[in-house]
Amino acid sequence: MSLLTVTNLSHGFGDRAIFEDVSFRLLQGEHIGLIGANGEGKSTFMNIITRKLEPDAGTVSWAKRVRVGYLDQHVVLKQGMSIRDVLRTAFQYLYDQETEMNALFAKMAEVDVDELEKLLEDTGQMQEELTNNDFYIVDSKVEEVANGLGLTEFGLDQDVHDLSGGQRTKVLLGKLLLEKPDILLLDEPTNYLDVEHIDWLRNYLQNYDNAFILISHDIPFLTSVVQLIYHMENQEITRYSGGYDEFLRVHEMKKQQVEAAFKKQQKEISHLKDFVARNKANAATSKMAMSRQKKLDKMDVIELDAEKPKPQFNFKQARTPSRFLFETKALVIGYDEPLSKPLDLTMERGQKIALSGANGIGKTTLLRSILGEIPALSGSVERGDHLEIGYFEQETKSENNNTCLEEVWETFPHFTQYEVRSALARCGLTTKHIESKVKVLSGGERAKVRLCKLINSETNLLVLDEPTNHLDKDAKEELQRALKEYKGSVLLISHEPDFYEGLVTAVWNGENWTTKMF
Repeated sequence: MSLLTVTNLSHGFGDRAIFEDVSFRLLQGEHIGLIGANGEGKSTFMNIITRKLEPDAGTVSWAKRVRVGYLDQHVVLKQGMSIRDVLRTAFQYLYDQETEMNALFAKMAEVDVDELEKLLEDTGQMQEELTNNDFYIVDSKVEEVANGLGLTEFGLDQDVHDLSGGQRTKVLLGKLLLEKPDILLLDEPTNYLDVEHIDWLRNYLQNYDNAFILISHDIPFLTSVVQLIYHMENQEITRYSGGYDEFLRVHEMKKQQVEAAFKKQQKEISHLKDFVARNKANAATSKMAMSRQKKLDKMDVIELDAEKPKPQFNFKQARTPSRFLFETKALVIGYDEPLSKPLDLTMERGQKIALSGANGIGKTTLLRSILGEIPALSGSVERGDHLEIGYFEQETKSENNNTCLEEVWETFPHFTQYEVRSALARCGLTTKHIESKVKVLSGGERAKVRLCKLINSETNLLVLDEPTNHLDKDAKEELQRALKEYKGSVLLISHEPDFYEGLVTAVWNGENWTTKMF
């Protein structure tokens, strides 16, 4: 049974086409990985099928009465609701049904025998449906999912308004999983999860009976949970049976076949053109030349897909700083309440440090306190001399109406337009990306614009807060290489040990100093 059918879909932003006449089907129970490089349209596709975005052409058809669950990280959680309250809303339709059933029970005292039998039949069916949907063990299911995603670590009675962005995403993901819809739509669900909770989600999805579409640049995770791949490339969506490894094999084979056919055809074209050029003026051979020309005119010429530009990240080095980059003395971080014990931390020139630990324990708060962006609750931070800091924030708050070109030019007004375009191109952005507004770019493309500003600034200390969250495989590998070669120091928050292992000289585990309960 087809749950979702997309037919002849076309869409673009300005003169930049994202999809051109693509079709897609999702069948009951399919576990699909939606993959492609940054900017190929994965999140745009999700927005179109959830009707948040109207396509330029084509149709999107859902099966009747199908329940769709979408992880939308922009949903506002109401102040005054606890984590437990939000998770319980996953079962709101069952609570409503219980209310309706109780109203029918109350009505039974006022009706005649015939109507009583009808009410008993209706309430019996409703009772059975509540039982089949685990209504009477809702709290235990809430606890199970909350524990699996690490939500119990900071208390289910905590007000959701007080949570960090990563914690709110966990709550929304937990609510979505509890709803157990016919189709799950997951866009980078591991971005805010720690290793143990990624493992839990992996096991959950492997055993998920219903269908899901997953976008993830975490290839080991994606490989372990999907059975089908839909690959987005060059405005097309191509279906591949089997998992990610099978996709790689078949995709490479098809690419080689097309290249071989292209070379063979180009050789034939060259011979035909040469024959026509030599013989069209000769009366004895002009008919043969015309025949060859007709063959050329009718030929369906094979075109190779343009190679996607691969990013090149090379950080510029500022002057050598003092030996001690920063030193904290009895530093207590937080906002209204302390997030840490008194901290005595020291970072020296040349160190590359990863800051690890669960979401919500204060890792970003520590970075911002060290940088002087927020005041300490107590204690002090002493920064060294000659520091030139490059800071990559996890999230940008304001909507950006600049084009990529304008965004970088504002930071480097002394650059020529050619230099700005070249800098953005080296980060893997095409001409159409460069001329597009930042706000219409994918998360990965926006990250590349921010990295462009970072690598073109002279720094001796890079402070990076989850820089890989939206980057595709090529960009992630290139960033890892660039940070290894960087002669300055690095203080990095990352939930991906595979990214920072072999790169850093030390790991600071924030769970050793946080005041949050585990």
